[in-house]
Amino acid sequence: MSFQAYLDAVEDKTGLTPRQLVEIAESKGFNDPSVKAGTILEWLKADYGLGRGHGMAIVHVIKNGPKIDSKHVGSDGPHRDDSDLLWLDGKASKPSP
Repeated sequence: MSFQAYLDAVEDKTGLTPRQLVEIAESKGFNDPSVKAGTILEWLKADYGLGRGHGMAIVHVIKNGPKIDSKHVGSDGPHRDDSDLLWLDGKASKPSP
């Protein structure tokens, strides 16, 4: 599953776009560098029922923004993405590749 597919699945599970979840996380102070991933994962599980895999995708975006390592772009592995920039504004508004 690509990184973007994880984020799209999070939207399906929560009804919120990744950007909305990031904004909620920021309002709770979870974007502070001192906040550990485990704290964010606990929140995502308690409030949205997200498991570790989907939660870690959101943690990455909260902590690092929408950019991912270019080594995942164009590779032929199962986690391949089409771009090193993740779409956070929802599947319905995502431009076609």
